[in-house]
Amino acid sequence: MRYISTRGKAPAQTFTEILLGGLAPDGGLYLPETYPRFSMDDLARMRDMNYRELAYEILSRYADDIPANDLRAIIDKTYMPEMYCNARPDENPADITPLHTLEPGVHLLCLSNGPTLAFKDMAMQLLGNLFEYVLDKAGQEINILGATSGDTGSSAEYAMRGKQGIRVFMLSPYGKMSRFQTAQMFSLQDNNIFNIAVEGVFDDCQDIVKAVSNDHAYKAQYKIGAVNSINWGRVAAQIVYYFKGYFAATHSNDQLVNFSVPSGNFGNVCAGHIARMMGLPIKNLIVATNENDVLDEFFKTGIYHPRSAANTYHTSSPSMDISKASNFERFVADLSGRDSEKLRSWWNSVEQGGAFDLNQDGLFEKIADFGLVSGSSNHANRMETIRDTWQKYGVMIDTHTADGVKVALEYHEPGTPMLCLETALPAKFEDAIHEALGCNPERPPTMQDMERRPQRFERMPADTEQIKNFVATHTKS
Repeated sequence: MRYISTRGKAPAQTFTEILLGGLAPDGGLYLPETYPRFSMDDLARMRDMNYRELAYEILSRYADDIPANDLRAIIDKTYMPEMYCNARPDENPADITPLHTLEPGVHLLCLSNGPTLAFKDMAMQLLGNLFEYVLDKAGQEINILGATSGDTGSSAEYAMRGKQGIRVFMLSPYGKMSRFQTAQMFSLQDNNIFNIAVEGVFDDCQDIVKAVSNDHAYKAQYKIGAVNSINWGRVAAQIVYYFKGYFAATHSNDQLVNFSVPSGNFGNVCAGHIARMMGLPIKNLIVATNENDVLDEFFKTGIYHPRSAANTYHTSSPSMDISKASNFERFVADLSGRDSEKLRSWWNSVEQGGAFDLNQDGLFEKIADFGLVSGSSNHANRMETIRDTWQKYGVMIDTHTADGVKVALEYHEPGTPMLCLETALPAKFEDAIHEALGCNPERPPTMQDMERRPQRFERMPADTEQIKNFVATHTKS
């Protein structure tokens, strides 16, 4: 399997060659030259596989330069049931991503039973083990520079903490994560973890990461890698749970399903798009946004117009407080038939603070062929959805999952299973849950005193050069 850049100006490379680097040298994102396709016979064979077996079946198509036995060992190490021990009492942790039925035909795909209580663990734990494997084989080190709006940071740090040859420099928007999310990251005392609280919004953090990635001399000198969902390894790992969820919610491979996906950086729904391209019988992928509804606007109008930092709202589903969705470029690449010249033109406009309109290229009408639709939610909607889900089903959900459930119910069709992708456990958003329900969510015993632990972080302005100097100084030391 070879990987090419969405912008068409970078040489094709293998999985392990692109794994550590994030953005392609031309500023684009890597995609496989073609997607492997599963036949109906393949799906029938895969239906009764456990999570580890499914992960190998899918990831071996993408990571074909890793020996089979080594890849199996990495997957087995990553998806041990004891690592996903935060399941609800009626769920089986051995399922890794258990399906929780709210009512006939409407389900939660539970993705947040990992060590940081967020769906990001499903891919990040694998990425940490892949990084360690590749670095050990090459005798190299790496400095990971990432940006987080809440969950990516803690998932990355918990996956990479203490790993040989890896340092993590994680940017987050100062004061804009939940208290739990902040404490989960800033309380880590590992010597290879560096938290930088940036005075700005998530898009400022993400722009700094991209600027550093595009400084090729600096990136090479300081061995900068990426764990954000711009990293193809993250997206590839997320494909697995779409297959697992589909098999759990259906009885035969003739059935279609819908997935509702809370969306910020578009990585999660991008994995679903790729699963559909691989032959998984998905009817619709429902892109659920919060008040930062750039993606909802696009799927309704064909116009992609990211907001400025000043016009990006701070909401009660903060991990989705994103205006520029990095992985959206991967989807538009497929929508355009991999037209790299158009991709360069469109994203040049976006990077200059502008927009692009796919109606002008006749592409907007083709979105229906890819099965993507959208909807949005706001604070009042998510509070109501949290209350309704608790009162009707006795199930407590977090604010992001509530956005997904709200939009899912607007699209639900009797006879077509609806799977709502869980984003995080409610414990991560205690203040919002208390507002909605008047009580606090339960926490795992190991996280009871999270906010009282000593915190270690640096507060810095949204200045790329200052961040680069900080990374350089702490890399040398």
